Amino acid sequence: MRTGRPRAFELTVSPTEREQLAAFASSRALPAGLVRRAQIILRSAEGEANSAIARSLGVSAPLVGLWRTRFRDHGLAGLYDAPRAGRPRTHDDGEVARMLRTVRQSRPRDATHWTVRAVATKTRISKSTVQRYFTLFGVQPHRTKSFKLSPDPFFVEKVRDIVGLYLNPPDQALVLCVEEKSQIQALERTQPNLPLGLGYVEGFTHDDTRHGTTTLFAALDLKSGAVFAQCKRRHRHQEFLAFLADVEVNVPPHLAVHLVVDNYGTHKHRKVKAWLARHPRFHLHFTPTYASWLNQVERWFALITQRAIRRGSFRTVRELIDRIERFVKTYNATARPFRWTATAESIFAKLNRLTQRISGTSQ
Repeated sequence: MRTGRPRAFELTVSPTEREQLAAFASSRALPAGLVRRAQIILRSAEGEANSAIARSLGVSAPLVGLWRTRFRDHGLAGLYDAPRAGRPRTHDDGEVARMLRTVRQSRPRDATHWTVRAVATKTRISKSTVQRYFTLFGVQPHRTKSFKLSPDPFFVEKVRDIVGLYLNPPDQALVLCVEEKSQIQALERTQPNLPLGLGYVEGFTHDDTRHGTTTLFAALDLKSGAVFAQCKRRHRHQEFLAFLADVEVNVPPHLAVHLVVDNYGTHKHRKVKAWLARHPRFHLHFTPTYASWLNQVERWFALITQRAIRRGSFRTVRELIDRIERFVKTYNATARPFRWTATAESIFAKLNRLTQRISGTSQ
């Protein structure tokens, strides 16, 4: 009888299983082992070889083969760790399912969300067991995340327009993501900061003295990642027009200029429209209402806030402006463009999943 390596087999993954595996593979809350196993199965279902999967994920080829076999024989349940020797389970699958259903589909009478202790009291399951199942299934009732759906009637058209600019920018043109960060406060801490040390983080007082504000106008070059920025006292159409005029001077005259902006009133002022009519090489592309995340300069605003503004102490507005200008100069010296990978279809698919969760139709 001949012996040797077993023949490779082809994995079959149903659409429902594929959707669940994709959710596992992209999760930041599930155990790392379960995430990696889902990634193995998804890659294997695409026809990728065990050795290639192993190299990519930093595991051994036999381990890839193990989880392929487990999935073939047991489906999604096979990706979880097999029961080990020891004391029998105190709570069966039905009790665990009822506990999870209680947390997901109801609220306690006297609070906005469940805690481990409240669930333990409600279900008569020990706190440690409740916590263990919360970790296993990625249930986090103590956490929330915010969202906002755009009511813009031209949402689809605007998303396709802007994503098209990002993924396929036009020839002989400059794409600039333009936005204003208004009301940046020059805050002076009332006491000196506690310096960073071994075993403790930097500390600063919760109260401060306000010395005025400035507005940061910024245009992010999609191709190079460099930022053209100016600080101005106010946030009106007059300042926006002055900023556009400076952009006009700094952009080579043979290039068309595509500006990605939001729906703030200054961008649609009649004088702005008149200026654009006199400068036909400028083209405005408006993000959908409540969808400023489509504007890449918002990511840069987060960077300058985290690295130069939020933890600073400024005695005057001039000090704040100097800090901003120094950051811009240093950033531009090593600027690289942000990598945009989302297609319009992937954005619509994510929106569809969100609306299904809101309506309760997702599985």
